[in-house]
Amino acid sequence: MTKKKNGFWTFCFSLIPGAGEMYMGFMKMGICLMGLFFLPFFCAIQLNMAELLLIDVLVWFYSFFHVHNLRAMDDEEFYALEDTFLFHFSEVQDYSLDSVKKYQKIIGAGLIFWGISLLWRNIWDMAAYLLPDFLRHLVNNVTYRLPQMALAAVIIWLGVVMIRGKREEIYEKNEADRGFLTEALEGRPGEKEE
Repeated sequence: MTKKKNGFWTFCFSLIPGAGEMYMGFMKMGICLMGLFFLPFFCAIQLNMAELLLIDVLVWFYSFFHVHNLRAMDDEEFYALEDTFLFHFSEVQDYSLDSVKKYQKIIGAGLIFWGISLLWRNIWDMAAYLLPDFLRHLVNNVTYRLPQMALAAVIIWLGVVMIRGKREEIYEKNEADRGFLTEALEGRPGEKEE
């Protein structure tokens, strides 16, 4: 059962994303926020991209103010609030399965690339000392940049897909508008067909 807690401890726990929600009894919310906070750390380490940690700033602020908004609720609202996951998997389960099937090859290619990258990093760490310095530095540089370049390519591809989808949507809307306009002009009262 959730219940309002001490303000000092609520503040202290609100400094760690998800911990404030857990302290107040909202375990599911807290786990989701904590996962959202620590996932970018993992990805940043794996991809050598510190820029991903900017996501943590957003998650931290959201979590901090979420806890204090929960604390500021009226008792009636607070006790009526359900502890739910931030992501409602049951509602999107069918959609997510369709998405996985639709993008199965892309997801598979991403997993293969990630696995090869991890394998290469481990093999390289064991064998790097056998190469001359200039070659070791060259391979280190390429190995360091490759995951970032792959992620950049995926981001560009997603942008192109989104622009193409928007362009097709606009084209379809224009075609529908033209069809409606043509029908309206052909069916104007007072005009006779010859």
